[in-house]
Amino acid sequence: MIERLVVAIGGNATHPENIRGTTAEQEEIAARAARALRPLVDAVPELVITHGNGPVVGKILLRQYYAREHVPPMRLDVCVAHSQGGIGHLLMQGLEDELARAESERRVACLITRVVVDADDVAFTKPTKPIGPFFSEAEAAELQRALGWNMVEDAGRGWRYVVPSPRPRRILELDLIAGLAKQGVVVIAAGGGGIPMVLRADGSYGGVPAVIDKDLTSVLLATELGVDALLILTAVPRIAIHFRTPQQRELETVTASELDGYRREGHFAEGSMGPKVKGALRFIAAGGKRAIIAHLDQAADALAGKAGTHVVPG
Repeated sequence: MIERLVVAIGGNATHPENIRGTTAEQEEIAARAARALRPLVDAVPELVITHGNGPVVGKILLRQYYAREHVPPMRLDVCVAHSQGGIGHLLMQGLEDELARAESERRVACLITRVVVDADDVAFTKPTKPIGPFFSEAEAAELQRALGWNMVEDAGRGWRYVVPSPRPRRILELDLIAGLAKQGVVVIAAGGGGIPMVLRADGSYGGVPAVIDKDLTSVLLATELGVDALLILTAVPRIAIHFRTPQQRELETVTASELDGYRREGHFAEGSMGPKVKGALRFIAAGGKRAIIAHLDQAADALAGKAGTHVVPG
């Protein structure tokens, strides 16, 4: 039996590319996610859920762009905080509704989470994290000209805005997350990788314009909490090598060394499966027993070993 579990939900799983992004659509998707997560709530005493925010924080930035003549824009870390609150609210409400229907007394809490990064992280000079929707090449060129955005082609699916993505070093609310989880509260935390903060000379913390990779923060959180497994939920059923080619092959159970070999061969794009694979490998390297990458709708089967890709030591 798994006593402690961190579940990381990808941004595209909670806000897929084929929706406009209305509140009603997001509520429906959050309700679907809650139904998929409900068996985990029943099975795991200490459960922490993280989530991505790539599509949502990108849309927040677009809203700022279109309203820039009337409303002062917010710094990127504040946009991340807005996305944490909005996505966390919808997930929390979806889970609370599921638990209420089952007459469960278990509660859900969404915790705004700050994550410390190094001020001199090389990521601040080399933006790599894609956020927001996909654009055509012509649209990307116009955004780069008008706003100075760094636009790159992402995994053959179009062009996206890339921002600094420094490595997470410390989760400031870790003790609060652990305390709530031990009380049996389902905790939604570290949304979008957490709000990026740096330590100032006077000992205080300040936000910085960046987006931390959600999977890397989830690994840090899972490692610090000492959980039994890390479950990364996304929009595909398994990790695949030779993706989108006639030689495509899905991986079921794979050792960390085997998976790292595939990574070194270049099988996993940075804008899609790359960060998830890196996250799984880092969790195992830090002493984790099992990292699972699976489709959101197959969360329960993945935890039971019936679906997904299972990364194990070796």
